[in-house]
Amino acid sequence: MSIRDALEPSISDLPAIQPASESERSILSEAAFQKMISVERKRTERSRKPFLLMLLDTGAGHSGPNNGKALGNIVSTLLASTRETDVTGWYKDYFIVGVMFTELIIDEKNSILSTVLARVTSALRDSLTFEQFNQISISFHLFPDDWAHDLPQSPGNPTLYPDLVKRNNARKFFSGVKRVMDIVGSVLALIINAPLFLAVALAIKLSSKGPVFFRQQRVGQHGKPFTFLKFRSMYVNNDFRVHEEYVKQFIAGGAELKPSNGNGYGVYKLTDDARVTPVGSFLRRTSLDELPQFINVLKGEMSLVGPRPPVPYEVEAYDIWHRRRLLEAKPGITGLWQVNGRSRVKFDEMVRLDIRYARTWSPWLDIKILMRTPRAVLFGEGAY
Repeated sequence: MSIRDALEPSISDLPAIQPASESERSILSEAAFQKMISVERKRTERSRKPFLLMLLDTGAGHSGPNNGKALGNIVSTLLASTRETDVTGWYKDYFIVGVMFTELIIDEKNSILSTVLARVTSALRDSLTFEQFNQISISFHLFPDDWAHDLPQSPGNPTLYPDLVKRNNARKFFSGVKRVMDIVGSVLALIINAPLFLAVALAIKLSSKGPVFFRQQRVGQHGKPFTFLKFRSMYVNNDFRVHEEYVKQFIAGGAELKPSNGNGYGVYKLTDDARVTPVGSFLRRTSLDELPQFINVLKGEMSLVGPRPPVPYEVEAYDIWHRRRLLEAKPGITGLWQVNGRSRVKFDEMVRLDIRYARTWSPWLDIKILMRTPRAVLFGEGAY
């Protein structure tokens, strides 16, 4: 039985496709195959039909006289036993070969994986020697992958994002420049604003009971959680479900614009929130509540410029493509969203701005955004 037969229960809605012979198909190069993974991710974001990436580490790092023959047998077996619509290529040239099983309807994930694994190993045993077969390791990667917000590990599987890994490697020097900018900028901001820190802390303590700082778990780059700092702007022991419900409506596109500051503009934000203290309302309008985040920047959890870090229940409400804002850039204090309308922008547009920033990022872009930020803060654009 072929690998295609193992997948048949999950593709019953697709027309029957017979496996092609090796001569009718070819294996993609590393660059072409990794490009196809990126394309398939975007297709899945629209169709919501998952794909399964199977990787076979061929053991090519082990030298031997029959190594080339073993590679040829592995490739021939995969090409001959998969569907024409499945994509076979080198994940790493002549070392790791991959197959993408596309447009799946997976009801029983574990059952599908175990069945495919059994068929693959059976087919390879027939074409390889015992020694060659023992050098192979097989792994499976399903997209979209699970994003359970309560997991301590990163939910963004880097294996499914080879294009992002390659881009980050190409930017290593400039990423170092960005980190230096973050350290220098956050240290200077903390020193210069030290008197303001003390004044704000005193105002908070005198106006309401509770701690000066508000600590909250946020989701950072690649889904890594961290403790996010702000000056407390709310009464203690408030009900966060009010904000959770509004955020979910906002992400789904069902939130309405709220009046803001009498400036004629509306904002996608809770503007009549009884949880906010009088001092907290001023801190929010002036963005002074954000000052402690320079500590997050100094610790490397955030950057001066980047997407805003969401709370876990926001991530739960994300569509698949929204996740890219957490994968492509480290969260920041300010960004394109803040200087291009802030809370007057719908959620999908905010995500597009974050993705555009990640793709076009450069130190000069960070400098331009930082230079535009004081104006946005001074005029309270989208703040409440």
